[in-house]
Amino acid sequence: MLAQLGAIAFIVAPVFGLIGLGYVASLAGHLRERAAEGLSEYVFGLAVPVLIFKTLAEAGLPEDGQPWGYWIAYFTGAFLVFGLAMQAARRLFGRSHTEAVVHGFTAGQSNTVFVGVPLILSAFGPEGAVPLFLLIAVHLPIMMVVATVLTEGAAVGLSLKGLRQLGRRLAFNPILLGIYAGGIAKIVGYMPGGVLKQTLDMLAASAVPCALVSLGLALHRYPIRGDVGPALLITVLKLLVHPAIVYALTFVLPMPPVWAGVCVAFAAMPCGINAYLLAQRYGVGVTASASAVSLSTALSLITVTAWFLILRVS
Repeated sequence: MLAQLGAIAFIVAPVFGLIGLGYVASLAGHLRERAAEGLSEYVFGLAVPVLIFKTLAEAGLPEDGQPWGYWIAYFTGAFLVFGLAMQAARRLFGRSHTEAVVHGFTAGQSNTVFVGVPLILSAFGPEGAVPLFLLIAVHLPIMMVVATVLTEGAAVGLSLKGLRQLGRRLAFNPILLGIYAGGIAKIVGYMPGGVLKQTLDMLAASAVPCALVSLGLALHRYPIRGDVGPALLITVLKLLVHPAIVYALTFVLPMPPVWAGVCVAFAAMPCGINAYLLAQRYGVGVTASASAVSLSTALSLITVTAWFLILRVS
């Protein structure tokens, strides 16, 4: 037990240490808001897509196809907590339909890039790369489409223009472009070499530390501002209920052990910043989503460690 906890500490501590470093640097004024914006754009637009491309191009794909139980387990948990958060927002906190959707999206959408990639790759190594990036490829599009349909569709009927705009945003999303490019490179057998490989290696190596420092800077920009009750409920649903549902389903649905571990770990990640951006877009639930992002990220240090113990990560 102590040996396993020590091994997990070597995975978790550096990740949250870099997040804390970014937070303190922003709090002290050492790195200002423009630095936070620039670093976030670099991570999302270049470094992480290159990391994903390089990892997928070099990874071994499963010979027997993708286990369908993997997808059912994750999204069953995601949509259950989505629905629970919506019902709680309407019945317990008296919020509007649109704000309830924001609460649901915040509870069901994981921070995949800034926390999930560093933690899951550190915990499961190259074997975890394929299930991780395959899930990232469909996670955001599915959750965004559901949230958009529930908000705009319920209000005035979902417009073709709205769907086109969403499609364009997703089509040119740098993370998804990295996934598609890596998948194509793997299929055709292309492996970068020479100077190009060295360049990609350097960019990929910068992705994880820059992503974590960037998240720390972002947390200072989006502090816990209020709406603590809804934020706490969303945090519990995201960090405890979602992974618990997925963990239970991994025992009854077919999938390899590493895929099961990645599935649970992915579900155990804190709320993603995309939830705050969605709240800003519709002008509702901004305080609750920002507070949930910060609160869940802070508490995930404890909960992720606990889930890694349950998963016997070593």
